[in-house]
Amino acid sequence: MDWNHHRFRSLWTLSAPAPVVYRVLERIEDYPLWWPQVRDVTRLDDTSGIITIRSLLPYDLTSTVRAGRRDPETGILEAGLSGDIDGWARWTVTRLGPHGCLAHYEQEVDVRKPLLRLLAVPGRPVFRANHALMMRAGRRGLAAHLEAV
Repeated sequence: MDWNHHRFRSLWTLSAPAPVVYRVLERIEDYPLWWPQVRDVTRLDDTSGIITIRSLLPYDLTSTVRAGRRDPETGILEAGLSGDIDGWARWTVTRLGPHGCLAHYEQEVDVRKPLLRLLAVPGRPVFRANHALMMRAGRRGLAAHLEAV
């Protein structure tokens, strides 16, 4: 088992139409407005940027994000990641009735940050809990943001 390889999955039920949620999720530069753990996003060009995230644990992760598949019809947004974490992330937004949707988040990454690689075995449960806290805060932040727009 590669202790530095992680797969994450989150399901967010939201009270907003799928196309609205999709449009918010494709604007990664706005994530810091509603997702507290996304500390900074700097656009490099139309398809890439630098993202810095920090959850409960006292370390930042910085990666370059490159747009991949963007398909509003199927609700799919994909991005490649390179830097402190290398891999990919995908949102799939699907309709749940006339006024709601499901945002399915998937991520598969390899940790490259040296300190986190060193702590991979003893820290793995803590890293996964840290990620879960980040995702819960993201869902709450997005839900509040959607109510405000």
